[in-house]
Amino acid sequence: MINQSCTLPLEDLDFASNSEANSTRNPDGLLEAQRLSKLTAAKGSSSSGIFELCEGSFFTFPYKDEQTRTVCLKRVIFRSSSVFGRGTIVIRVECACRHCLPNQFNWQGKELVLKLTFPSETRVFESMFMDRCKELAQGEHAWVLNHLPNIYWSFDVPFHGHSSQDNFKKEFEDAHEMRVMRGSIQEELKPLSSLKTAKECTQVFCDIIQCHHWVRKCTQIFHRDVSKGNFMVRERDGKKYGVLNDWDLAIWINNEHDEPTSLIRTGTRPYMAHEQQSVHWKGPHRYRHDLESIFYVMLLLVCLYSNPNEKVPHFENEEFRFEEWHWRDDAFLRLTKTSVVYAAPFIPPVSPFFSDFLLWLTELQDHLYMGFYSLGIHIKQTAKQKHNQFDTDDDSLCGNLPAFDMETLGGYFSYERIGMLLHTFQNERLATHGLEWQKILKPLS
Repeated sequence: MINQSCTLPLEDLDFASNSEANSTRNPDGLLEAQRLSKLTAAKGSSSSGIFELCEGSFFTFPYKDEQTRTVCLKRVIFRSSSVFGRGTIVIRVECACRHCLPNQFNWQGKELVLKLTFPSETRVFESMFMDRCKELAQGEHAWVLNHLPNIYWSFDVPFHGHSSQDNFKKEFEDAHEMRVMRGSIQEELKPLSSLKTAKECTQVFCDIIQCHHWVRKCTQIFHRDVSKGNFMVRERDGKKYGVLNDWDLAIWINNEHDEPTSLIRTGTRPYMAHEQQSVHWKGPHRYRHDLESIFYVMLLLVCLYSNPNEKVPHFENEEFRFEEWHWRDDAFLRLTKTSVVYAAPFIPPVSPFFSDFLLWLTELQDHLYMGFYSLGIHIKQTAKQKHNQFDTDDDSLCGNLPAFDMETLGGYFSYERIGMLLHTFQNERLATHGLEWQKILKPLS
């Protein structure tokens, strides 16, 4: 259902496997990508026609009650090919309906984007997670709506019967997850590059951590894809709010173990928790993994950028500046991130614009270090206890070890610890929201 200058109708759009999209960044996937490409060519399937959508064309999609709506495509503002499980395209659009019916939400004059993803057909809609948040964001909790995406409409379009999806399914059977093209119309948000001052950046980080805490506690939802691209900014009434965007890979916490195994390890490589990049890691996903990702977002931002909108033009040691993190494989990233976590001392090469972030980064790294150091001691004590149990029948030698809190690394990497660190900047108190966060900071009042 694409009109005018687009070359393929909506139902004929096809999807190139994520293995192909990642092959240039991950050499280990190259052979599989080549196999999929040959299979696609042999079956006569079209390429990923979605990339042929062009500015000025019209996109018509299904709406409620068997109606349709139409938007005019403008500039592509985001395109991803390096995220596990999906590739995302975000296009600025304008409402092109000649008139909005009484039962339709009026989009005229709103700043809109069309977001297209290619998830497995069983994955929960991003809008369902946001609908749950809206249900609970009432009264004293309403603040969180300033920090979540505003999704106006979502829809699925299955691929046609002769697409690459069907060919891959025949070839790989249960190893291949069938996908759909999923679209949503959302409020357009601004990127981190729109910020002007270091303090604005700190407030965005503070906002997003508070949002993440509220969503996990109040709605039992894990985000699981914290990255720089998902740190967005909303401008409203002269104020700027940090928004935690892109909940496509989120899950309900209680359903985590029901997820397909191929979806356990999710995220954007440069920002994933270092444990998750081990070939032996099988989960579960914990909230501290998202907090570790926030640490990496901050680290790469302040070391690679001379201000929010400009990368450092030249630096002597690119590896130490973390530039390689954007294209290296999981093995390299796990090794490099492990060296960051266990560094003593840790002195990152922060650019002058972000110099006041240095204290935050060193303190965050210290919390991570102490958490994993405590975990190592706990593992050794547990192994020693088990050894004693085998060597003696005297139960008194096998006292019970205190349980180790894996969710927070023994309390060292928790919302409470991080909240107490990130609530001030340059000796000024940052904006905090909600009673729960006020309780965290109450000891500092």
